[in-house]
Amino acid sequence: MRRAWLALLLFVLAVPAPLLSASAEEIGAVGYRFKWLGPNDKIVVEAFDDPEVPGVTCYMSRARTGGIKGAIGLAEDPGEASIACRQVGPIDTSKLGKLRSPHEVFSERASLIFKTTQVTRFWDAKRKALVYLVYTDRIIEGSPRNSISVVPVGER
Repeated sequence: MRRAWLALLLFVLAVPAPLLSASAEEIGAVGYRFKWLGPNDKIVVEAFDDPEVPGVTCYMSRARTGGIKGAIGLAEDPGEASIACRQVGPIDTSKLGKLRSPHEVFSERASLIFKTTQVTRFWDAKRKALVYLVYTDRIIEGSPRNSISVVPVGER
């Protein structure tokens, strides 16, 4: 058992920092559960720009587990998240028909190895809308908990 923990710790330390760091910008956080040791559990609000659709920013809120395990990156975060995407600048509508749909635009681990939070973008050509879906998956046991946000594009 000790060897397994040692191997796991060495794996975490060997993974380059960019692979473990968030690809979204943290806007703010609020604590929701006090922990005697380590940071409190919190709800984090983050923003990220759609890498293929300049002019769209998504805001996501999700829970982060604190405590000692959370402080060293071994905790598993809850699988709930909420998303709101908005047009924050001009959108080049000529490229929207060429977008891959569905396409993952954001992914970040929610546990050490097996769980990730993902945002997938869909293009609804009939309604001229970008649809963003956030969910958390797990290799063995996924969860149907999800949230969507829609950005209408072009003239109606």
